[in-house]
Amino acid sequence: MSRIFLDTNFFIYLIEGAGPEARRAKHLLKAFSERKDDLLTSVMSLGEVLVMPLRKGDFGLAQRYRQIFRGPGITVLPFVEPAAEVFARIRVRGSIKPPDAIQLATAGTAGCDLFLTNDDRLQGITVPGIHFITSFEKAPI
Repeated sequence: MSRIFLDTNFFIYLIEGAGPEARRAKHLLKAFSERKDDLLTSVMSLGEVLVMPLRKGDFGLAQRYRQIFRGPGITVLPFVEPAAEVFARIRVRGSIKPPDAIQLATAGTAGCDLFLTNDDRLQGITVPGIHFITSFEKAPI
């Protein structure tokens, strides 16, 4: 059993996606469930996925996102004070944008074996509390 942090794009692929990204997200979710992994994300992810549905007035899609974030099997982590310290250290290093730094800091503070993202800029970054950062395609599943 592993602690796996899912970045925002995972949920977009899962709910709205088509093609290889969507198939991979569904495959990973099934594998994680079978292994009984702890799946984590942050309140930032929820905020990010709600932007487009709310902008377009697609309240049904917004509700689907809310349901998956409230459903069993996903723990939604808050951005807490210890994460603010990690956030600052990530931002001092350079080019990581604030939303990405919040995600990484939240995951690191919670302690994660794996941080899954398809944002190539985040792969290879070292964050205390995160063992590996990789893409969905390269996930060891």
